[in-house]
Amino acid sequence: MTSLVLTRRQTLTAALAASAFPVRLHAAARPELLYPDAPVKLSIERTNIDLGNGVTIPTTTYNGTVPGPTLRLNPARSCTIHVTNNTLRPELVHWHGLHIPGNVDGAMEEGSPMIPPGQTGSYEFVPGPSGTRWYHTHVMAGRDLDAGGYSGQFGFLDVDDGHFPAAYDREIFLAVHHWSGALCDMGAPVSDQMVCYRYATFNGRLFSAAEPLRVKRGERVRFRFLNASATQNTSITLPGHRFRIIALDGNPVPVQSCVDVIRLGVAERVDAIVEMNNPGVWMLGATDDAERAAGLALSIEYAGRSGPARWIAPSRHDWDYRLFAAPGLVTGEGIDEVIPMVISKRFLKKDGMDEWRINSLVFEDAPVLRLVKGRRYRFRFFNASREDHPVHLHRHSFRIAAIAGRPFSGVVKDTVVLPPYASLDVDMRADNPGLSLFHCHQQIHMDYGFMRLISY
Repeated sequence: MTSLVLTRRQTLTAALAASAFPVRLHAAARPELLYPDAPVKLSIERTNIDLGNGVTIPTTTYNGTVPGPTLRLNPARSCTIHVTNNTLRPELVHWHGLHIPGNVDGAMEEGSPMIPPGQTGSYEFVPGPSGTRWYHTHVMAGRDLDAGGYSGQFGFLDVDDGHFPAAYDREIFLAVHHWSGALCDMGAPVSDQMVCYRYATFNGRLFSAAEPLRVKRGERVRFRFLNASATQNTSITLPGHRFRIIALDGNPVPVQSCVDVIRLGVAERVDAIVEMNNPGVWMLGATDDAERAAGLALSIEYAGRSGPARWIAPSRHDWDYRLFAAPGLVTGEGIDEVIPMVISKRFLKKDGMDEWRINSLVFEDAPVLRLVKGRRYRFRFFNASREDHPVHLHRHSFRIAAIAGRPFSGVVKDTVVLPPYASLDVDMRADNPGLSLFHCHQQIHMDYGFMRLISY
C-alpha cells in the first residue's frame, strides 16, 4: 500500500516498531494500589474460526476465540496484560473506553509501541472508568480486508467497581461482527457504502448454528451488546419484548428508558435489561432482513418451549439518544472554547478509495490540535457527507450537548454516531494529558484520512 494518505501512519509504524516494547509500559501508579491483579495473557494468532454449517473463516484472533477472552478488571487495582504476537505483522491492542496514558492506550499515533512478530509486549495500567469496555487491534488495514477491524481481534473488557444502577438475574455478552468483507463489486448481501459482507454473527456463530439462549419466565437478563464490526452499523430487536437501556458505552444513563430497537454504531456498547415475560421461542436479531439472512440472530428459548424462533418486524424504530438524557438543557456556560469539525470526503481519491477530511485536511496534513489542561471544550461536528460516522475519542469520555442544534444533557459516551448531513456537539474536559486520537471508527474512513490528534 503506497497511498500518500497513509504515509504518516506508515512512518509512525516503522519508528515505533524499531523500539517496540524495550521495557514494560507503566501507567502512572497510584499510591493506594498495593496489590496488582494477577497478569493476564493474550496471544494474537491466526485461527480458522468455525461460524457453523461448514463456514470457516481464516482470521486473526486473541487466544484462538471470537470474541477473545472477557477480561474482568478491578478499577481500584493495577493490572498487567502480556500480549504475545504470533502473527507475521506488527500488532498492538487498544483498550477502548479506558482513561489511561497514551503509551499504553494501544494507538501508535499516541506513542504506543507496536509488538513485532514473535515478541511479547506488556501493558500495565489502572483500568477505569467502570463499565462495559472492550479491546481490539488498532492497526491500519487499507484495502486488506483481512486486517484490522475486519479480523476477529476483539473482546470484552468488564471493568467492575461493584456498582450497577439496576438489578438483574444474569448477564449475557453479545458481540456483533460482519465477516468476509470485500469491496462492493463482490455483491455480498450486507454492505455499507464501500465494503460488502457475506456473513454476520453474534459471538462468532451464525444463527442457524448457535445454541439458543435459554431463559425462564420472570428472569431479568442484562444484555451487554457490542458492535465489533469494522464498518457496519446495525439495529437489533427482540420481538415481544422491550429493552430497558441502563448504560451507553458502559456509562449509566440519567434516564432509563425502554425501546423496541437498539441501534449500534461501530464500537458502541449498550447495556440493556429485558424482563422475560412473554413465553415462547423468539428471534433476537438484526432488523435488516439481509443481515438476519447473513446470520445475525439468536434464538431466545423459554423453559418448556420449543420450535422455530418467531420473528416479528418492529413496528417502529424508536432509538434516540435523547430518550436517555437528563431533564434540563446544556448551555455553553463553562465552555472555554468551541472547536468546529467539518467532515467531508473526496470521491475515489486514493487507490480507488474515498478520502476523508476534517476541516478540509486529511490526517497526514493536519497539525496536532493543541488544547490546555483543565479547560472545557465543545467539539461542534458537521457531517457534510451522506454516511454515518461513529466518532470516537481515545482516553476520554464526552457529554453529548446537542444533536441537530437541539440541546440536551447528561449522556456520557466515548463513541457517538454522527448522522448524514447533521450536526453534533460534544463536550469534554482536558483532564488526561498527552496525545489522544480522535477518529471515525469505521476502519475504511479512519485509514483514509478521518483522524486527528489532540494534545495538552
